[in-house]
Amino acid sequence: MKQQKLLSLIRQAIEEYHMLEDGDRVAVGVSGGKDSLTLLYAMRQLQRFYPKNFELSAITCNVGFEGMDFTGVSDFCDSLKIPYEQVDTKIAEIVFQENPEIRPCSLCAKLRKGAMYKRLAELGINKIAYAHNKDDFIETALMSLIYEGRFYAFPPVTHLDRSNLDVIRPLMYVPEVDVIGFKNHYNLPVVKNPCTFDGKTKRQYAKDLLQQLNKDHPGVKNRLFTAILNGNIPDWRQLSNE
Repeated sequence: MKQQKLLSLIRQAIEEYHMLEDGDRVAVGVSGGKDSLTLLYAMRQLQRFYPKNFELSAITCNVGFEGMDFTGVSDFCDSLKIPYEQVDTKIAEIVFQENPEIRPCSLCAKLRKGAMYKRLAELGINKIAYAHNKDDFIETALMSLIYEGRFYAFPPVTHLDRSNLDVIRPLMYVPEVDVIGFKNHYNLPVVKNPCTFDGKTKRQYAKDLLQQLNKDHPGVKNRLFTAILNGNIPDWRQLSNE
């Protein structure tokens, strides 16, 4: 995907769902994966010409896996002149050593978010940008149908009352395949996830299922995404009429 097309899709999401306002202090949640690095790069480029002025930074929660090194991410942020914050934790030790019999994914995510939100509050950040792409939205809807018996996907914008923080998802219109192409073209410094559950989750099952469905029924991804957009899902803000 060319940079111009990527920025166009991100701007479309931002404007349709009112993700940015003048004076916002936005942090991109950077895991070290392809999606978050793509979003970080794109938001920096968008910041140069977007009509609303906003501050931009990046934040990573290091859960404490041995050998996990974010030096490449830090250098990448330096090259973009983006302030970078790394929150070091012992979450991996907590979820794997203290609770070995419990599947740790949801607990790990909860603890990571808690650590990041606490630091963001200290820094005066009012919005965090997550890099959920178009496929992530569809996979979430599939997981909701399969495991919960309802049709739901996380909203483009979520307000967290306890943290007084808005979560925004500007990558929502960008297909994963285009993120992969962008990552390869720009040689983004992806950090490999050493978690033993990586690739063995319910989300991975939904991802594989979606790929098979799209192979058997070409275009089903786009139709499912259209269903999400038109589904009157609770918590979703209305599209802009401007």
